[in-house]
Order: sequence, then C-alpha cells, then structure tokens
Amino acid sequence: MTIRLYDTMAREKRDFVPADRDRVTMYVCGPTVYGYAHIGNFRPVVAFDVLFRLLRHEFGDEAVVYARNVTDVDDKINKKAADEGVEIKVITDRYLEAYHQDADALGALRPTLEPKATDHIGAIVEMIGKLVDNGSAYAADGHVLFDTQSFPDYGQLSGRPLDEMIAGARVEVAPYKRHPADFVLWKPSKENEPEWESPWGAGRPGWHIECSAMIDKQLGLPIDIHAGGIDLQFPHHENEVAQGRCAHGLPTYARYWMHNGFLDMAGEKMSKSLGNVIIPHELVKTVPGEVVRWALLSAHYRQPLDWTPELLDQSRKSLDRLYGALRRAKDVTPDQAVEAPQEVMDALCDDLNTPAAVAKLFEVSSAIEKAVTAGDLTEVAIHKSRLLEAGALMGFLQADADSWFEGDASDELKAQVEDLLARRVAARAAKDWSAADAIRGELDALGVVVMDSPTGATWRMKD
Repeated sequence: MTIRLYDTMAREKRDFVPADRDRVTMYVCGPTVYGYAHIGNFRPVVAFDVLFRLLRHEFGDEAVVYARNVTDVDDKINKKAADEGVEIKVITDRYLEAYHQDADALGALRPTLEPKATDHIGAIVEMIGKLVDNGSAYAADGHVLFDTQSFPDYGQLSGRPLDEMIAGARVEVAPYKRHPADFVLWKPSKENEPEWESPWGAGRPGWHIECSAMIDKQLGLPIDIHAGGIDLQFPHHENEVAQGRCAHGLPTYARYWMHNGFLDMAGEKMSKSLGNVIIPHELVKTVPGEVVRWALLSAHYRQPLDWTPELLDQSRKSLDRLYGALRRAKDVTPDQAVEAPQEVMDALCDDLNTPAAVAKLFEVSSAIEKAVTAGDLTEVAIHKSRLLEAGALMGFLQADADSWFEGDASDELKAQVEDLLARRVAARAAKDWSAADAIRGELDALGVVVMDSPTGATWRMKD
C-alpha cells in the first residue's frame, strides 16, 4: 500500500517514504492553552488524527511516534493569569484538560507525546545558544533574534516573495531588528510575568523556537511529517525551518509538510467580534462528537470548509444512515477475517481523501441493508465487518448502534416509542393518514425523531 501525501514544500503529491519504517515521526502544532479552543482549532486535530490512524495501520501502532505540542507560556496566558491573580499553571492546566476532553469527544486518539514549552526551557536555551554561536542569531536590547538574512532558503516553504509575506502577516516592527523579518527567539519578561534565566538575561522564549527545540528533543531532526493549519505556514513554520536547520546545519527539517485549509462560518471568517465563534466544549453537550468529527472531515482537509448549521444536520443524517444499517445487523457477528474495503484504503492513501472514503461507507451500508432484507447472514457478516473496519480507520462508528439512537432513554420510554411506531405503521397501512400524523406528533412531543426508509421506520432521541 502506497500512501501519497501533498507536500507543501514540494507543492505536489509525493509517495510517503519514512526515514525509518520502525520509527515514523509526526509533529502537529498544538494548542495555546489560555481558553477553550474553537472549532477551527480542531480541524487539524481531526484531519491529522486520520493520518495517525492510517500510518499506524500501515507501519504498526508502536512504530508511529506522534507529537503534538502544548504552548503553556504566552502573552494571552500571562494576561489571563494576571486577571485571575493565579499562577500560569492554573490557567494552562484548566484549559489543557478541557482541550483533552474536547479532542476525546471528537474521537481523536491521544498523541504519543505531548511536550510542553515550559518543560523544555533548557532545550530552548541550548538551541538559541547554537544559533548565536554560529552567527544565525544576535542579541539586541535584551532580546535574541534570528537573522533571516543569514539563511538563504528563508521563504522556501511559503514560496512567495519575502516582502509580500511580511505585508500579509503580523510581523512585529522593532528598532532593534536588523531586518523586518527577523524574529524573536528570547525576550525579557514584563513585570510579574514568569521568567527563566539565560545567558542573555532573565526572560522567556519566543513562540517559534519552542517547536523546533521540542521536536529536536523529543523526535530528533529531521522528522518525517510536520503538519498544522495553513495559517501557520508563514511565519511560524517558515521560522521553524530556518532556526531548526541552522542550529544543526541540516539540509532538511521535515521531509513532508502538510497544511489543512481554513474553516469559515457561513462564508465569513470566524471572529469573536462577529459573535460567530463555535466552541466544541459547549457544542458537544448537545451534538454528538462524532457528528462534529464527520462535519470536519466532510471536505478534503486541504480545502476550505464552510461551517453551517446545515452541515451539522447533514452530518447527523449521514451517521444515522450508517448506524441504522449496523442496528439492523446487530444480531450478526462481523466476519473478523474481512478488512476495510480497498476503495476506502485507496481514498485515504490518496492524500486523505475523506469525501471519497465516506462515499464508499454508504455503499457498504447499503450492501448491509440488502443482505439483511435478503436474509443472507453470511453477506451481512462480511459487509458489517467492512463497515466497522473502515469506520475505525476514520474514527467513526465507535458507539453502540442502539445507544447512538436511544441515548439514555429509559426502558419505559423505549417501550412507549416502539408501541407508537407500531401503531403508526398500522395506521399508514390502513391509509389512516390523520392517525399516523397524530402519532408522529406524540413521538415529537416525546423528543423522538422518526426516520422513514424503504426498510421501515427507525427512531432516535433528539439532540
């Protein structure tokens, strides 16, 4: 099986060949933990979770080392801690726990490693020292900055003229810079902010250096895959390449670069000022996390994704259809010898083409329905296994089918619903449409959604 990935640096799809099949290294930029993460923050979490699952399937669970960092020192964290009058660790622990809860709810596997910036200050200082010693960085006005003019390949990842990149990014203007694109590696802390000792004075690291130092310490440079949102391509990832390569004189920092597209809110940029920020920590209280995950994977990860209420509704209906097939086949044991359909594997191996993969899931669920109707239990067992195996590769169909529809409904309520459904079937058979509509109204009042299909009616509790 050949996995092909779109490499941002090469600007083309490439066959994925790790440096060492027994230790495949993958790094994804993680959260800055000062508040609840918004829905856009979870697009890379979910998209690259599929990649993690695919790599584990190909190379073995123990062979894939996936690191996702935690930025736990930052201006916003410092401000939040100051506002509450607590240490920054109180803030970062609180919101990292919430981030874990949200990622778990969306079906994302925990990464192998989750390094924190504050646990790697020594490694950060060491890397900055190497850059200063070899002339790639300089000290100025209490800061240490990377000299972008010392690195001829600066801008290679972004592939645009430097002036254009600077104009489109939030690049800090400061009198102590030799060049506008130079970026901070170390800076003095403000009063009452956390600080650490260094050869250049007490202070704290800049943002970009933490990732390079943690990758070097935890995975070793160069790594196989570096991934994150397209908004990080410049300046963050560009700066990572520069400092990481220069610290060690390396020709390569990451063999493959992957970036997911933006997420918009009904055609608008998500913004607190516009009041259109969706927080999964709240969303998953009313919508199953698997529905949110389906919505995030409904478009190809490199394409923009327009987030709308209709997208969530359609995602729920799509999963209802798959779980409905599994529910009708619940008494049949899946054939454990059968794996995921080759078409699903081919789609995922083609740069994580999740839309093509889910289209195949529907074909398999239809095959289950037909086999159930025909009473062919052997075919039911085969297709049920294919659907479950494919779902597991994508992080779907992880719930019990009955629980998916019934939630925490009591046995008494279930019996009442089944009785009403049976009466509705009889009314429809007798063409007593007014009675059928009245029964559906009773079901609606109970918080039950009725789903009619060619094979009969099923139901679920409302979200």
